[in-house]
Amino acid sequence: MMALVIGMVTLFAGPESTYADVQVNAESAILVDADTGEVLFSKEADLTLPPASMTKIMTEYLVFEAIENGEISWDTTTQIGDYPYSISADAAFSGVGLKQNKDYTVRELYEAMAINSDNATTIALAQLIAGSESDFVKRMNEKAEEMGLPDYQFVNATGLNNSDLGGNHPEGTEPDANNLMSARSAALLAYHLINDYPEALDISNVKETTFDGQTIQNWNWMLPDMPGHLAQFGYEGVDGMKTGFTDLAGFCFTGTAKQGDQRLISVVMKTDSKEARFQETQKLFDFGFNNFESKELFPAGHQLEGESELGVVKGKEDNVEIESAEAIQTMVQNGEEDKYSMEYKLDEDALNKDGELVAPVEEGQKVGTAQLVYSGEQSHGNILNDTSGQQSVELVASSAVEKSNWFMLMIGSVGDFFSDVFSSAADTVKGWF
Repeated sequence: MMALVIGMVTLFAGPESTYADVQVNAESAILVDADTGEVLFSKEADLTLPPASMTKIMTEYLVFEAIENGEISWDTTTQIGDYPYSISADAAFSGVGLKQNKDYTVRELYEAMAINSDNATTIALAQLIAGSESDFVKRMNEKAEEMGLPDYQFVNATGLNNSDLGGNHPEGTEPDANNLMSARSAALLAYHLINDYPEALDISNVKETTFDGQTIQNWNWMLPDMPGHLAQFGYEGVDGMKTGFTDLAGFCFTGTAKQGDQRLISVVMKTDSKEARFQETQKLFDFGFNNFESKELFPAGHQLEGESELGVVKGKEDNVEIESAEAIQTMVQNGEEDKYSMEYKLDEDALNKDGELVAPVEEGQKVGTAQLVYSGEQSHGNILNDTSGQQSVELVASSAVEKSNWFMLMIGSVGDFFSDVFSSAADTVKGWF
């Protein structure tokens, strides 16, 4: 029986399944620190699923990028073509009711997309930016690759099933294809939007606004002070970002909340109801804010005892001190501060074959990295790099070492020569005996 219990623990408590700290009723979930990208919780976070309207986070990113690049502005206007109009006119998609032969600004279309999750305005923006939704989808996939999203497939700009687009699915995609993302990819996408274009939160934070004379409401019920019965789902610090639902995807939500200096990003995929996606997200936020704190573990200029110097050749000094260039700060779970240490990784290309620096050495010259090492059992990795979750900063020379003048270098060379001769002679004599 003991062997059976151990086997079951091994089966259900692997690296990707260590989520006993909080029970999240979702097919897939992840919680991430929005500053460092450190994963605080994961449940089947690499499972690829349809993200539904969470797809629009990528469309939002590309709108901001197009504005930054000068392709469009918030005041750029466009009219609605037949394809997005047909989507808007379909009651099944509950859109904002777009009109043709009417000018809409980019800001109007973006707000309808980001606040009300409107599909037709999303398509209109995609067509405006790239000329067609097909070309926009190419941009989506290219940007996903550039961001390093580990699991993704974008086939349209909205998150609808291609089969729902009335034969207007983007060229080069299958008529029954779906967008696909893992929770880890969705969190990384949200990370980039928040950090590259934080002004996106000024819009995702709007509870309700007007569009073309009508009131539209945010589907993110976790925003504080939502009207009526929705107020029960409000959560302190929530200011974004995107819900999603299709029959295939279930109820999804990518959320973000900030309390004090700490911002978290959460993703839940395939929950059972509109309410459940927010209830499960609350569990994640409670877990993160109650159990983790951002702490500076090692200050800038930290030196490891016994490893604080490097040898220097051809310099006026024989050694130079080395130190971390920046402080290392990370999210620390309660009671685990003593489970972190630092180790040096010297850059072999910066050293000679004997592991020494060659003068001249500049103050602040990089000689390697100072890496944070975690020895606990709860590491879930980092969405920004590999699964180790290890952070690092540059390891640098603390001061400059000038190159020795030619006379001293010559004296040193002569000394080295006679030292080598003496050593060789001594070895020969030893060989006689």
